[in-house]
Amino acid sequence: MHSRVAYGKKGLEFDLPDGLNVTVVEPHYLPGLPDAVGSIRQALQSPIGALPLSQLVNPSDHVGIIFSDISRPTPNKLIIPAILEELRHLPRGNITLFNALGTHRPNTDPELRSILGDDLVDNFHIIQNNAFNPTTQEFMGLTLRGHEIWINRELAKCDFRILTGFIEPHFFAGFSGGGKAIMPGMAGQNTVLGNHDARNIADPKATWGITWGNPIWEEVREVAQLVGRTFLVNVTLNRNKEVTQIFAGDLDQAHIAGCAFVKGTAMVPVTHAFDIVITSNSGYPLDLNLYQSVKGMAAAAKIVRLGGTIIVAAECWDGIPEHGLYGQILRSSSGPQDLLDRIQSPGFLKQDQWQAQIQAQILLKADVFVYSENLSEIQVKEAMLKRCTNIEETLASLLTVYGSQASICILPEGPQTIAYVRE
Repeated sequence: MHSRVAYGKKGLEFDLPDGLNVTVVEPHYLPGLPDAVGSIRQALQSPIGALPLSQLVNPSDHVGIIFSDISRPTPNKLIIPAILEELRHLPRGNITLFNALGTHRPNTDPELRSILGDDLVDNFHIIQNNAFNPTTQEFMGLTLRGHEIWINRELAKCDFRILTGFIEPHFFAGFSGGGKAIMPGMAGQNTVLGNHDARNIADPKATWGITWGNPIWEEVREVAQLVGRTFLVNVTLNRNKEVTQIFAGDLDQAHIAGCAFVKGTAMVPVTHAFDIVITSNSGYPLDLNLYQSVKGMAAAAKIVRLGGTIIVAAECWDGIPEHGLYGQILRSSSGPQDLLDRIQSPGFLKQDQWQAQIQAQILLKADVFVYSENLSEIQVKEAMLKRCTNIEETLASLLTVYGSQASICILPEGPQTIAYVRE
């Protein structure tokens, strides 16, 4: 049986012996729109629950356009020029482009040019969020859950904010897109730490496909609404990263419509949990490092049985990574239970603990093997994972443990699929 999973830019192919008990689960495929740019313009002119974008912005307004960083496949080169065309009645100096880094590292100049194109980089003022520098942040009060709200000061000063991004299933925020462009995208570290704290991450509703009742998503929405006048421009993508639909307009109404659309294509029921799940992290750029690839593990964890095994293929060209505290938190723990106990202990609050917490929860359920050409055996071991150098060989070894009729599931697109066990 010939199989392929998303991996880097080229994918990863492997062959499994015939006769195995294999189920392949992937989202319903939608072709890309024949004229994505034209469709984006149409969505800006006939938005959901709002007036056309050009009518919402005054010529004297200072406008901030928020875009995703290098870790997201948002087609900024299509979206932002279309937005700028609708804002042609504004002086160029009234428009600032904001890179929604959250707590990620700053993007390099070549990365910005790959994201936006030379024309935008050379002709517009770009601000990359610095969550770790309080002098760049504006305090805006407390959330209903008592968390501090710190938002990039320059964004807060804008008269109008346009939130761009793409909607996909998200392992603890329910879905991406929507208000996440502002929080965590343009938020300060304390705000991100509060929203992603151990209590919220452990909430059973902080998971794939759930928005209302999810404490993380609800607080993201609350912060985004508090900031002021906004307009949402979100897209959905297929496995080829082609635009399949556009959801523009009112922050709530457009995002709700987009989430419903994604849920209809990405949620796939299965009849039982599996012994072995082979997954990916959706390929480039989503599998740039191990930190991001916890999403692929989490997608598989929903349908692997207790005591089963997950194999995740992720290119990890950015390593663990070296920036942030994810790797440090993993290396300082003796095992997944110790890691979970430390994170949930009173007073523990560190950047990236949310990713480590979810990984620990997964490891208490199943073993995780990682196939990556860019991670060493030591790096994988220090992350409390097992190294896979060949999918076929690792699977053959596992079948000696689970038996030749072990149930195997392949998630070719990883976290683009919300597979779940039907009750």
